[in-house]
Amino acid sequence: MAAEAPARPERIKNEPLPAIPTTDDTNADQASVKLSHYRTGLSHHRTDLSEHRTDLSEYRTDLSDERTEMAMRRTGMAIHRTRMAADRTLMAFIRTSLSLIGFGFTLNEVFKRAIEAGAIHNAQSARNFGLTLIVLGILLLVGGILRHLQFSHELRARRRELVEDHLIHGQSTYPISTTLLTAIALLLVGVLAVASIVFDISFLG
Repeated sequence: MAAEAPARPERIKNEPLPAIPTTDDTNADQASVKLSHYRTGLSHHRTDLSEHRTDLSEYRTDLSDERTEMAMRRTGMAIHRTRMAADRTLMAFIRTSLSLIGFGFTLNEVFKRAIEAGAIHNAQSARNFGLTLIVLGILLLVGGILRHLQFSHELRARRRELVEDHLIHGQSTYPISTTLLTAIALLLVGVLAVASIVFDISFLG
C-alpha cells in the first residue's frame, strides 16, 4: 500500500511589518523604550518567518523521502522487467531451436517411411540433413541456455548489491524461470531425437 503523500504547510499570513515608532528626541528613555518594543516586534516577525521556513524545509524533506521511495520501487520493477525480457529472449531461442529440431526429425521420418513403403531405396542424404538440422537446433538451444544462465547470474548479483546498498527493498522474490525449464526439456527432446536417428531407437513406441 502506498504511503500517504506529505501535506503541504498552509501559507503563512503576510503580516505587515510593525510601524516605525516616532520618538521624542528630548526624552531619551522614552525613545529607547519605544525602539526596544519595535525591535521586539521585528524579532517576533522574523521568528514567524523562520518557523514557516522550517515547516517548508520539513515538507521538502518529506517530498524527497517520497521520491526516493518511488525511485527504489521503480528500480525494483526495472529489474523484473529486465528478467522478463531475458525470458522472452530465451523464448526466441526456443522457437528457432524447436523449428530446426522438429523439421529435421520430420524430414528423417518422412524419408524413413518412404523407404519402408518402397517408394525410394536410399535416403542417407536426407537422414544426414535432418540430423544436421537437429544438431544445429540443439547447439543453438545450448547457447541460449548458457547465455540466459550467465545473464540471470549477473542480474541476481546486481540485485543483491542494490539490496545491500539499500537502493531497493528486495521484498519480491526472484522466481525460477519456467522458460529455462522448458528450454532444458526441449534440449532433452533434441538429444533423444538424435539418439533415435543415429541408433534407430524408438522412444515413444
